[in-house]
Amino acid sequence: MYAIVNIAGQQFKVAKDQNLYVHRLPQEEGASIEFGEVLLTDMNGDVQIGTPYLPTTTIKATVLSHLKGDKVIVFKKKRRKGYKKKNGHRQYFTKIRIDAIN
Repeated sequence: MYAIVNIAGQQFKVAKDQNLYVHRLPQEEGASIEFGEVLLTDMNGDVQIGTPYLPTTTIKATVLSHLKGDKVIVFKKKRRKGYKKKNGHRQYFTKIRIDAIN
């Protein structure tokens, strides 16, 4: 039993009791969230596809924590010109647990 859901502009394949890292969400830690943009569900072989979303299906999740990902290095260089630029950043993430697919 799984579903494909749109969370914060990205599509994820989710199942019950799965932990997931998504882009930072505005909810507090411990809060319950409900996602309504479900694109597809598979309930023991019964596949339902939305156009574009399934109107009655929702995904319930709990926010576990807010954290930062690993450092990503951005390095730019133009050969024979003496141009080098090194930069980096750490992306903000939210860890959520999928509680139910209704």
